[in-house]
Parts: sequence; structure tokens; C-alpha cells
Amino acid sequence: MSGASSGGMRLSLKWRFTVALAALLLLTVSALSWLVLREIELDQRQKVEADLKRRSELANLRVRQTFLSNSLTDGQTFMRRSGQQLASDLSSLLSGTHIVLYDMQGKEVGNSLPLSKTGSIADTLELAKQGMTVYQVAGDNLIYLSPLVWSIGQVGIVQIHYSLKADRDFYASIERSMRNIGLTALAISFLIGFLYVQRVTKALARLRLSADRIRAGDYIEQSPVKRRDELGELSEGIMYMSREIEQSFARQKQFIGNISHEFKTPLTSIMAYTDLLDMYQDDPALLEEARLNIRKEADRLLEMVEKVLYLSAMEQYEFSQNAETLDVSETLSDVCSRMSGKAVQFGLRIDTELQPALVLADRESLMHIFLNLLDNAIKYNVEGGQINVSCKAEGNQCVVVIRDTGIGIPQEARAKLFEPFFTVSKDRARLTGGTGLGLSLVKRLVELQGGQVALSSPPIGGQGTVFTVTLPIAPSASA
Repeated sequence: MSGASSGGMRLSLKWRFTVALAALLLLTVSALSWLVLREIELDQRQKVEADLKRRSELANLRVRQTFLSNSLTDGQTFMRRSGQQLASDLSSLLSGTHIVLYDMQGKEVGNSLPLSKTGSIADTLELAKQGMTVYQVAGDNLIYLSPLVWSIGQVGIVQIHYSLKADRDFYASIERSMRNIGLTALAISFLIGFLYVQRVTKALARLRLSADRIRAGDYIEQSPVKRRDELGELSEGIMYMSREIEQSFARQKQFIGNISHEFKTPLTSIMAYTDLLDMYQDDPALLEEARLNIRKEADRLLEMVEKVLYLSAMEQYEFSQNAETLDVSETLSDVCSRMSGKAVQFGLRIDTELQPALVLADRESLMHIFLNLLDNAIKYNVEGGQINVSCKAEGNQCVVVIRDTGIGIPQEARAKLFEPFFTVSKDRARLTGGTGLGLSLVKRLVELQGGQVALSSPPIGGQGTVFTVTLPIAPSASA
């Protein structure tokens, strides 16, 4: 079944986003709640420790004052005789706090609540006897032990009972509030996020549907998603791709149609002459005429095939370019020399005005460009006409101008001049062997060299055609 994976049921992107969003929100709320509760717990602990420290200091001060006002000089005896009274006094001083006093042997010498029982605190008491302030938790109570110390040294230990119930109730209340707030925030955030994910996945679904339509050949005319974000940009890109593919197919269809039409004419002519040869095999004049015309049409077919293959290679593949620094004037001189024999056959003269101009380009491509332009200047010229070829460097560009005195190009035909198989005069092209592919090939090759080719108007009152090719000057030459 299409759409199902071999590993099990397919999980849609919408639900993947939803699960990921839920996990992220749960993790975020849990982490924030833990951090807040942890800070509250630390704050409570610091406040309790500060309060107990203050109480122990007050207790230490009262015991010292009582000792100094007493005639006894032995701390141990003082604690045993005055311990119970001191415990009661300290409890009153500290707002009814449960106070227990110990001597240095760890023996209880005073208790503000004599009938109360304290759990096992032997280990904690041992640490307090060594001069350390310690505490331990027993149920809802915190038992705090602090040494009683002044100038004669440590004389005992004060034990302060602190109830944790109020603090724990407050912490539990905050914990419940945080849980409720967290769940509410989680639910609201999840709902908002889910609605946003729904919106995004719907946009993705529309984009997928548009892609499926394009794949089926149903090209879109409008952007399927209107958004001001990356999805909107992707949608615009899909619409642009659709238009390009549609135009590409249209061009391909037209290209194939043109090829079929153009191939049909010379093939029909060849077949006609072969039929005539079968009918009139003894006519020497017809044999010669047929030979010349069959050769002419065959050459035209060969030229069309070569140029079509050349154009197809540039369309379908990354065309191979071997860029090197070349002097355009030398290339033009070579081309003019090669075409001089053909120009003489047509009764034409080629004049040149070539100045050195270095460019970074593919040598073979430059030869194709200038051979095609010069061949057109010969084919569509008039008997006794001339061709002017000039080359010079202007700023950071090499400018090549090929001017002829031929039949010229009508204004209405100029817009399609560089399209494949377009010819200004079908009859003239058939007589001269033109394929309508030369200028299309020239344009593509010039653009591959980073340049431009344009049709210019001849001087006022003049005739013929002027083609201007501009190529970037080689970096080493312009430096």
C-alpha cells in the first residue's frame, strides 16, 4: 500500500509535531516548577536557620548575663543549679519556644516542657559538645543545638525546638498552586501550539497537493499558501517552478514541432529527387541536379542535427567549458580567414579592424560564436556587399561588432530572432541552407562566457544588420 512504511504504521508530520510539542511543553513546565519550588525551599531553609541562629544568640546572651550576676564561678555547677530556671526564662523570652539545656557531659539540666520527650539525638548532641552548631529533623520538628560559650569557654548546650508544620503547609500550598498553574499553562500552551501546528501542517498539505498536481501535469497559476515566512517563500518557489516547468514543456513541445517541420522539408526534397531518379535514370542533367540538391539538403540536415545536439547538451547537462585567457582579435582573424573563401563565392568583401582584447573564455565556444555570426552575415548579404568586423577593449569589456550590408531584419522579427528555428525569410534560409538554430546557439554560448549579444540598428539611412557581442575583459588584463 502506498504511503505505508515497511517498519509499521506511518506517523504523520502533524502528530509528530504535536507529540514533540507536548513533550517540550511538559519538560519546560516541569523544569520551571522544580526551579521555583527549589528556590522557595532554599529561601525557607535560610530563613529558619537565620531565625534559629538569632534565638540561640539571645539564649547565649541571657545565660551569660545570668552567670555574671551569680556568685558561682564554676560553669558546670551553675548550669546544674540554674538550668531549669534558665530553660523557663528562655522559653518566655523566645515566645514560648521549647527550650532544653544540657551541661558539658550532655546531661539534661533544664527543660521548659518537663513532660515532653525528645527522640534520640545522641549523635547530634556529641557534635554540639564539640562546639558545633547542628540540627536534625524529627517529624514536624527541627531540633537545633548550639553551644553556650563565653570567656570561660563552653559551659553547655541549648536545644531549641522549631515546628516545621507551618512551613511545610506553606510549601505544600505553593506546590499545589504551581501544579495547577503549570497544568493550566501547559493546557493553554498546548492548545495554542496544536492550533499553530495544525495551520502549518495544513499549509504543508496544500504544498504537497500542489507538488502532486505539478507532477501530474496540472500546473498551478497562483501560490498555494499565502504566508510571510519560509513556507510562503517555499510556496512562491513552487509556483515559480510550476511556471518554469510549464514553459519548459511548452518550449520543448514547440522545439520538437519545429524540428519535425524543419527536418520534413529537406527530407521531402531528397525523397522527391530519388523518385525522379527512378523515373528518369538516363537524364544526365537531372542526375547532376539531383546530386547537387540531395547533397545540399543532406548538408543542411547534418548541420541541423549537429546544432540541435549542441543545444540539447547545453540544456540538459553542465556544459563543459575550458576557460583560458584569449586574444579575441586573434580568434576573429582566424574566423575571417576561414570564411574568406565562402565570402568570395558570394561576391563579398570582409573588412576588419581588430585591436587586441584579452578575455577569459572557452576557445571552441568563441569559434562557434563568431563563425555563426559571420556565416549569417554572408548568407543574408547582397551580391557585391561587404562585411565589417571590429574588435576593441572598452573599459572592462571587449566589444565585437559584425556589420553587413544585407537584407536586414524587420522590426517585428527582432523579438524572436534568438529563438530556435526562427528565420526572417524561410525561402532565403532554404536557398542558403539556414537552419534557424545559429543565433540561438550564439546567444547561449555568449551567456556561458558571461557576455551578451544584441542586435543593433544600422546607421541612419544604412541597410543590413549589426550584431554586437560584449565579453568581460580577463582580470589580469584589466588590473
